[in-house]
Amino acid sequence: MKLEETIRRIPSPSISVRQEAKRRWDSCGKPLGSLGLLEDAISDIAALNGDTDVCLTPRAVLVLCADNGVVAQGVTQTDSSVTGIVAQNLAAGRTSVCRMASCADCEVIPVDVGIKDFTPCAGVISRRIGNGTDDISAGPAMTREQAERAILTGIELVGEQKARGIRLLATGEMGIGNTTTTSAVASVLLGRNPLELTGRGAGLSDAGLERKRAAIQRAIAVNRPNPDDPVDILQKVGGFDLAALCGVFLGGALYRIPILMDGVISSAAALCAVRLCPTASGAVLASHASSEPASRLLLEALSKRPLITAEMCLGEGTGAVAAMPLLDMARTVYAESYTFEEAGIEAYTPQGIGI
Repeated sequence: MKLEETIRRIPSPSISVRQEAKRRWDSCGKPLGSLGLLEDAISDIAALNGDTDVCLTPRAVLVLCADNGVVAQGVTQTDSSVTGIVAQNLAAGRTSVCRMASCADCEVIPVDVGIKDFTPCAGVISRRIGNGTDDISAGPAMTREQAERAILTGIELVGEQKARGIRLLATGEMGIGNTTTTSAVASVLLGRNPLELTGRGAGLSDAGLERKRAAIQRAIAVNRPNPDDPVDILQKVGGFDLAALCGVFLGGALYRIPILMDGVISSAAALCAVRLCPTASGAVLASHASSEPASRLLLEALSKRPLITAEMCLGEGTGAVAAMPLLDMARTVYAESYTFEEAGIEAYTPQGIGI
């Protein structure tokens, strides 16, 4: 099925179910709204699912792995070989997100959507769009057909997880050079100067940061991506991982699975998804605010507020997985808390603010 046809099938979250979830929260024996954003998140999940009985297990983090040709411009500390090495370690359960996921009762699913010269590895799902992207500073990252195929691949991955019974997904990524492509995509989406949005990624020196900024400026000047066309942006200055992540958020909306967005890279992909289909916003949950400069601006553009502010920027889906236990605790209060009526306490009522 074509991308446009798939997007047209995406349903809207249920307003009535969200209202019912809000009433359930207000009946819990505690001050109204006192769990803040956690209450909103559980209500959003209920609305997406069309069911006030919220379930958050089983769950998984999809870690989409791909390489980026712009690495040739000296925008990273390491070369592209690291992407494949980390993908193998994801499959072996050795990386940071794997250790965190073991605490959060979350499965880690690495996916190869374009790792350069990668040898198939047990435990890494192969959904290759290409052998890494081209250098965005010299021309388009990929073809339009590849961009659309990557987005559809992300949607299909969510459908496969839905068929397995997964009830909550987190987004992760691994790809040397992908903070460069992310800054380029974010600059176009937000209409901001890339100098404002480009950070040091995995610890660049001052000279490395200047090379990174210059590469992004060249990429935008050479490719002239259309700010009104997210697919064009992804095709010209994005990456296979970003495009597939965009599809994951669309897939969450299509298959009614909440998607915990990770940091700046996931946020840029989510904004592409929401620009393609505003209804997809109902599937997006913001886990944390990354320390990368573009993170908060992307969150503002998405109208999302993060559950965690810990200045994380590790990637792999670590921030999204870190938010899972918070949602578990909120869901337990929502489902199991005693009510005002059960406690024999007069229910709280909304109060106006006095002068």
